Amino acid sequence: MVLEHKRFDMYNKMIFEKVVLKPPFKVPNAMPNEACFLYLCEGKQLIYSATQQTTLNSKDGVLMKCGMYFGEWLSSSTYTQCEAIAVHLYPEVLKKIYESEIPDFVKNYRKVTNPVSVYKITDNILIEQYIMSMRFYFENPQLVDDDLIKLKLKELILLLAKTEKANSIMEVISSLFSPTEFSFKEVIEANLFTNRSVDELAQLANLSVSSFKREFKKLYNDSPAHYFKNRRLEKAAELLELSDLRISEVAIDCGFGDLSHFSKAFQEKYKISPSGYRLDQNAKSLS
Repeated sequence: MVLEHKRFDMYNKMIFEKVVLKPPFKVPNAMPNEACFLYLCEGKQLIYSATQQTTLNSKDGVLMKCGMYFGEWLSSSTYTQCEAIAVHLYPEVLKKIYESEIPDFVKNYRKVTNPVSVYKITDNILIEQYIMSMRFYFENPQLVDDDLIKLKLKELILLLAKTEKANSIMEVISSLFSPTEFSFKEVIEANLFTNRSVDELAQLANLSVSSFKREFKKLYNDSPAHYFKNRRLEKAAELLELSDLRISEVAIDCGFGDLSHFSKAFQEKYKISPSGYRLDQNAKSLS
C-alpha cells in the first residue's frame, strides 16, 4: 500500500519521485523509453528483469536500462515501511539539458563486452549524500524549479561516473538508453526456477499472454505450466539425490512457493514422496 508519493516534473515528464509504502507490495514497472536510477532509503526490495534478479537493501542504489521490471517490496520485523527515491532518465530530456555540452566521459566511454540491464551500487557515500539533498528538496518543494531539476540531473550523472561501475553505467547513458532486447528463450531459461506467473513472464518478454503462450508452444511444443512444472520437478529430484538441503529448501530453490503443492506434484510425477525418493536414492547408492 502506497502511503506517500511526491514528484517533481519537467517537460511534462516525472523526473524525480519519492515513494513511501507499506510492504509487502509488488508492482510491475514498464520503462520502454527511459532508464531509471532507484535508491532504497529504507527497506528491502527484489527487482526482477527479463534475465536478472537483484536484491536491494537500505542505502543500495540501482541503475536500470530500458525494459520491463517487477519490484517486490519485502516485509520485515526491523521496519514497518519502505522508502525510495527514483530519478527517471529520458533521452529527450538529457538532450535538452545538455544541448551541445555533452561531457567527454559520456561520449568517450569504453564499450563493455557483456552489458546487463541492472547495475547495483552499494556503499557509496557520494550517492548517499546526493539522496540526502533530494530528501531535503522533497521536504521543501517550494525551492524546486526547472533550473534546479536540471542541475540535480547533471549532478547525478557526474556522481554515477565516479562509482566503481562507471564504465558500465556510461554504457547506459551514452547509448541513450536503448532498450535491452533478450531472446524469448533467454527469458524462459532465466526464470525456470522462480515462481513468476505466466502473466509476469509475458510482460518480461514484452508480449501479451496469448502471444506468449503461442510462442512458447511453437518453441517448446508444450504449455508453459506443464513445461515449467516438469523442469522444476526434475531439478528437485536431482537436489534430493545429490544435496543435503531440507525438502522445504529444495521446494523453494525449484520455484515452488508452497511445500504441500511441491510434495503433491512430486508424488504425481515420481509416484513417491520427496522424502521417500531421497531414501530410495541413498539406498541405491549404498548397494
